[in-house]
Amino acid sequence: MITVHHLNNSRSQRVLWLLEELGLAYEVKRYQREPTMQAPSELRAVHPLGKSPVITDEHHTVAESGAIIEYLVGRYGAGRLRPAEGTLERMRYDYWLHYAEGSAMQPLFLKLLFDLIPKQLPAIVRPIGRMISKGVKQKLIDPQLRTHFDYMESELASHGPWFVGPEFSAADVQMSFVAEAGATRGEVDARRPKLEDFLRRIHARPAYQRALERGGPYELLK
Repeated sequence: MITVHHLNNSRSQRVLWLLEELGLAYEVKRYQREPTMQAPSELRAVHPLGKSPVITDEHHTVAESGAIIEYLVGRYGAGRLRPAEGTLERMRYDYWLHYAEGSAMQPLFLKLLFDLIPKQLPAIVRPIGRMISKGVKQKLIDPQLRTHFDYMESELASHGPWFVGPEFSAADVQMSFVAEAGATRGEVDARRPKLEDFLRRIHARPAYQRALERGGPYELLK
């Protein structure tokens, strides 16, 4: 039996979704974030880094979203949700599978970090912290976010409706967290209709809805 070590409001939600798309049986072991938003120490008993997502399957423990997707689709997909080797679609699939965490999430994480930093400072220096944070976001982070989300929008316009092309794939599962995180940061709105439509379509999928029922409250949808 596959076990998903599921942290609330995290990337592991898309692992539940993939399992539902593949029609696989699995169990969910839930973990709650600490008040600091960090993962609880109990996850270190599953994987030394103590992070989610991580799955266990028989004697295998697999961490990292991309590696988990490759493992599940490779072992259980039977040709589903992944284009055939040697095709242009497979090249695009591999690219988006790695782009999601390799490039796109970095500025999103930095945006979150610099939003949080002033709140962690003593009150006496908080105004200075807000000023520094605002400057870093305006000059460095926000331009990168615009570049990335404009790029995603243009790729969906040119090759869509899915990231690999006309067919839904596991790369769209991987990119879902990027698009959802972008929506919470104000990057996915009417200015980028293809990304808005991508989110509407994935949220309407029955497997996505079943994964929400299994995973529980998911704050990125608010």
